[in-house]
Amino acid sequence: ARARPVLEAAIDTSPIEGRLRDVCPLEFRQVRRTGQEERLFNGLVETYHYLGYTQPVGEHLKYVVYGNGRPVACFAFSSAPRHLGARDRYIGWTPEVRRRNIHLIAYNSRYLILPWVRVKYLASHLLSRVAQILPADWARIYGHPVYFLETFVNVPRYRGTCYRAANWVLMGKTTGRGKADLLHRPNRPVKEVLGYPLVKEFREMLVGEAS
Repeated sequence: ARARPVLEAAIDTSPIEGRLRDVCPLEFRQVRRTGQEERLFNGLVETYHYLGYTQPVGEHLKYVVYGNGRPVACFAFSSAPRHLGARDRYIGWTPEVRRRNIHLIAYNSRYLILPWVRVKYLASHLLSRVAQILPADWARIYGHPVYFLETFVNVPRYRGTCYRAANWVLMGKTTGRGKADLLHRPNRPVKEVLGYPLVKEFREMLVGEAS
């Protein structure tokens, strides 16, 4: 059993407000396997994200975003769920192709804007920026590309407004049953499934013979 992450040092929680340009320059730091900065990420997510921190399984990257030198947001991306009906229908691949090419999708498992940050348009701007940065980092670290991003939105707690503003598309909803379901009845909240193509030819790349 892993110990829950904690913030190892005091964090400046004074309000960050204003316009988008007021928090620039924005710096995206990929912090996986960086020691202290990764522990900062883990502690921030554990403390301030409503789901807390969960150790990603498989391929994954973690980002802390800094504005004017202060942390303003965190992102985690990991290997995509193997079975996701809404996504699989949207892409149009067969089970065999999905098994072969599922590694070409990255799942946005955590997105946190720190609670003292209140900057209009920041959330959607960061989503657009990280979608430009992540593919190169993923290819450099794992040796293969990703062509598509996906995430879940827990409705009605959230509406996914920032994702929609950043041009993520609604692919459908989960069944609410989870991968360990044995009774074929919902046992968890139904979530919206949103996706974001990283290349125009994402279907050809995901359904084709890429490996």
